Amino acid sequence: MSQVIVQVENLNLSYKDLHAVQNVSFYVKPGEILAIIGQNGSGKTSTVECVEGLRKPDCGLIQVFKKNPWLHRREVYKEMGIQLQEVEYPSKIKVEEQCRLFASFYKRPANWNLLLTQLGLNEKRKHPIHKLSGGEKQRLSILLSLIGRPKLLVLDELTTGLDPEVRQNMWISFENIKKSGVAIIMVSHYLDEVEALADKILYLEKGKQQFFGTQQEFRKYVKGIVPQDEWEENVSLEKLYLMIAPKTTGLTMEGIL
Repeated sequence: MSQVIVQVENLNLSYKDLHAVQNVSFYVKPGEILAIIGQNGSGKTSTVECVEGLRKPDCGLIQVFKKNPWLHRREVYKEMGIQLQEVEYPSKIKVEEQCRLFASFYKRPANWNLLLTQLGLNEKRKHPIHKLSGGEKQRLSILLSLIGRPKLLVLDELTTGLDPEVRQNMWISFENIKKSGVAIIMVSHYLDEVEALADKILYLEKGKQQFFGTQQEFRKYVKGIVPQDEWEENVSLEKLYLMIAPKTTGLTMEGIL
């Protein structure tokens, strides 16, 4: 398949007796955003960790830039940026020190001083990272993922902890990044974010692939599953998802009162 950044075919991964990922297949082209959705424990993180070369799958094909990321992680990472939801930084290291360190890993790093300003972190450059707020740490994580001028970005819960205005600006930023030809894989529980950004959706449920395709195709997929009397036209992606997602038990007051 020409012009494909990430290609995954029949991915399987188990942890002892737990089948975390079963027969998952998808691909991402340059300038596309793929959103991976599903409940906690559905296999989203395990799938992404295989793409990142952090886990070796039991079987199946994974190619990133036409290379096996498990065997060629160092080469793949030259063109991949990864933003993680939770990151442990060296104790007491300052924001600008961490940026300078990341920039030293690349021959042609992005202008991290400019990125600090654009992400509203310039005034925090002398601050120890451990003293940043959750939203500030999230923005720093995004900045670090961009320093290597990646051709593939992997984003885990992109806007968790961000203010609404910052969140909207982040959406615009990644739309522009996508237009430059960068492929993006994003894991998100925010379906409004997925609806705003994603070209394609990979829907996982208990490790199994339920759907892969465009948002319009996802709408047709859901329409083919739900009873006709429950179907609603022109609803949000979140409502579509809730029509088919496994139901969970809500909180009751019985154990509190």
